[in-house]
Amino acid sequence: MTSTMIKPGQVPLDDWRAIYRGARVALDPGVRPGIARSAEVVEAIIAKGEPVYGINTGFGKLASIQIGIEDLETLQRNIVLSHAAGIGEPMPIPVARLMMVLKLASLARGASGVRLATIDMLLALLERNVIPVVPAQGSVGASGDLAPLAHMTTVMIGVGEAFVDGVRMSAAKALEKAGLKPLTLGPKEGLALLNGTQFSTAYALAGLFEVETLFQTALVTGALSTDAARGSDAPFDRRIHDLRGHSGQKEVGTALRSLIAGSAIRQSHLTDDDRVQDPYCLRCQPQVMGACLDLLRQAANTLETEANGVSDNPLVFSEEGEVVSGGNFHAEPVAFAADMIAMALCEIGSLSERRITLLTDPVLSRLPAFLTPKPGLNSGFMIPQVTAAALVSENKQSAFPASVDSIPTSANQEDHVSMAAHGARRLMRMADNLAGVIGIELLAAAQGCDFHAPLASSGALEAVRARLRREVPTLSDDRYFHSDIQIATAMVKLGELVVASGHPLPGLGVGCR
Repeated sequence: MTSTMIKPGQVPLDDWRAIYRGARVALDPGVRPGIARSAEVVEAIIAKGEPVYGINTGFGKLASIQIGIEDLETLQRNIVLSHAAGIGEPMPIPVARLMMVLKLASLARGASGVRLATIDMLLALLERNVIPVVPAQGSVGASGDLAPLAHMTTVMIGVGEAFVDGVRMSAAKALEKAGLKPLTLGPKEGLALLNGTQFSTAYALAGLFEVETLFQTALVTGALSTDAARGSDAPFDRRIHDLRGHSGQKEVGTALRSLIAGSAIRQSHLTDDDRVQDPYCLRCQPQVMGACLDLLRQAANTLETEANGVSDNPLVFSEEGEVVSGGNFHAEPVAFAADMIAMALCEIGSLSERRITLLTDPVLSRLPAFLTPKPGLNSGFMIPQVTAAALVSENKQSAFPASVDSIPTSANQEDHVSMAAHGARRLMRMADNLAGVIGIELLAAAQGCDFHAPLASSGALEAVRARLRREVPTLSDDRYFHSDIQIATAMVKLGELVVASGHPLPGLGVGCR
């Protein structure tokens, strides 16, 4: 397993992707003095006895209540326990782990006032694969992802539940198994661990990384569908896209042109084809998919910045010896990014479903009805297209912008919230739906090309078909379709079609910090 060195404030997107995929983490030792200085500022404030929010006061609407020095440890423990009020299914382990690393990177910027012991506890949990059980519902994405991060923190103090190597158990047992003792939180540490956007950002990044693979795979299936429908590659001409100028559109046009280059199917209808223009789902792929690519890259830039930032409150400025309250916990940037990713998910799936429908329609595709050699006796791809339509519609219903919603909390002290957690959490489910749509398109496009035998597609697309046909044979007569869709969808999720094509395909392309 690879190891990724975390340099707080300088972690590129590629490293966050590797961490989500399971890479081990190490913390740059050069940040430790800055963390220690931040904790010293907190100690100095306590010694003075002046009220400073988050250190020796209550929280939220109770900020005006000063807490005595003898109760500061209890204050931090209480905020963690009281805020662990989430419900619902646990976060997926890879996403929860990513959240922990995001929190580690934020605290290690040295602006949160936590001790090195707290940093080391997070590192130890990650090293020993102790992942908190975090109920995924309960955050409104402002004043931080309080409930989810509280559940993360309870494990550090020996309360709640955790997964150890994937096995669920009590936090106390998990720490014992890992050879760790529960942490006693110091002043401000409970609040520092709870405040922040790491839950929302982890889900948004996970969704982004899944969508990147699906986007690239949809380019492959889109090219294969174009050949199956005997579509034209003229709309992929570089000159068209250079005149408009959008970078995503130009890159998608180049990719599609490259994927289909050398196709004997394409060569067979260059002349004497009475069709003048293809439907938009074929012809406008560079424009639609290119716009999705530009949007995903914009979201990626936002999330990369957020992942490297500090979203705690209040913030400790060691050089000045000051603690300043602000609102970095408000996850509006993450909410907007998640909404953009959701829009791209919808459009990628919508275009893919339209190509499936085109291929199953004998009038548009000039292929046998529903891609079966014996229509009537067999239904062929009739219902897989319906399934794709259902998945696309479900994604559309899920794509209403989360960022435009708000509901006041904490007795109206926190009177505008981002709902970033909702916006980010839906992305994984939407990505699963999209993978199903693209999997069905893969099956349909490969089946369509079968009818053109002995003519073959390009080398890249034939390699993709060969990969599919190793596990899913041509559909001659109706059979149990569910298994075929499951196999194709698994290939899509794993990016196997992208690898099989042998072509470099445009992706997020950021990470240049």
